[in-house]
Amino acid sequence: MPSLSQLRPSIRSAGRTRRRAQRAAGTGSAARLRVPLSAYVVDCAVYVDGERLPGRWTHEEAIAEVRERGDGFAWIGLHEPDDEQISGVAETYGLHELAVEDAVHAHNRPKLERYDDTLFMVLKTVRYVGHADPTTANEIVETGEVMAFVGRDFVVTVRHGRHTGLREVRRRLEEDPEQLRLGPAAVLHGIADHVVDTYIEVVRQIEDDLDAVEAEVFSPRSTMNPEQIYVMKREILDLRRCVMPLVGPMRKLSEGYSSLVPHEVRSYFRDVDDHLGGVAEQVAGFNELLTTLVDAVLAKISMRQNNDMRKITAYAGLISVPTMIAGVYGMNFDIMPELHWDYGYPMVLLVIATICGLLYRNFRRNGWL
Repeated sequence: MPSLSQLRPSIRSAGRTRRRAQRAAGTGSAARLRVPLSAYVVDCAVYVDGERLPGRWTHEEAIAEVRERGDGFAWIGLHEPDDEQISGVAETYGLHELAVEDAVHAHNRPKLERYDDTLFMVLKTVRYVGHADPTTANEIVETGEVMAFVGRDFVVTVRHGRHTGLREVRRRLEEDPEQLRLGPAAVLHGIADHVVDTYIEVVRQIEDDLDAVEAEVFSPRSTMNPEQIYVMKREILDLRRCVMPLVGPMRKLSEGYSSLVPHEVRSYFRDVDDHLGGVAEQVAGFNELLTTLVDAVLAKISMRQNNDMRKITAYAGLISVPTMIAGVYGMNFDIMPELHWDYGYPMVLLVIATICGLLYRNFRRNGWL
């Protein structure tokens, strides 16, 4: 009987065949509307000698121009394409079908893979979600994805999420022709540098939130709910899942993982790797700090409950004295001391007041009241 690892390729192939058949036949009685690829293309450009060539290009025209010149590279940016739309780009640029499937469906861990003469890199993007008070926020970090296919004469970027725009990266690179002359690897560096810079900014803002939460936890009359700290811890874990898996791929790019990354670009990746390492350390520190804050909040709650129980016990002791004496003299006996004495009632009240006063003073002295 074949193993699961032997069956997995055939299962994937069957799934892809079924999806192609569904696209061809349509869903239900009505065929699916065809959306042109241009609806998913954010920008498509050809760069030669570090300069962007004028004009508008389709993905076929761009790569044809580059290969006819024998110089430069094409960069096409896509935003959330589906299987049908990206298939034309994949065929034109020779992208591996497994990487294409990951690029379409997203929800991948940060990784770096090599398919023949193409690099495929996944980066998780993050955005800080503004809020009025970190002690009541339900969401702090919003995540997205950027996938990059890098070949010798092309770069294909696929984005998922509302905050994953690369317009600023493209503009900054176009203003630096010396960097663009280094080829597609320079674009990959620009994207990685941009993503790590956003990590640094988000970490700085989260650090301010944690300072506010820490001050609230250790304030004298704090009523901080541990559930809110758990919410922040969950958000920090989301950020951790974006940052930590990227450390390995970034290290590979800085150490010569592929000939597609020339020596001149590796030094730039080393700088990004250094910044990413700092971010990873900070995120790990945030996680430990939140664990400490949870313990502190639980300890304060336990102390507050102990104080409440001591007060309740003290008041119960005070109430027990008159209850006991009144219970004794409330019994239906005729022969009892001071029962027929004229000053018996005032004397009982005085004894009750004296004993309660002594108990109250002792409780106050011991901090129970």
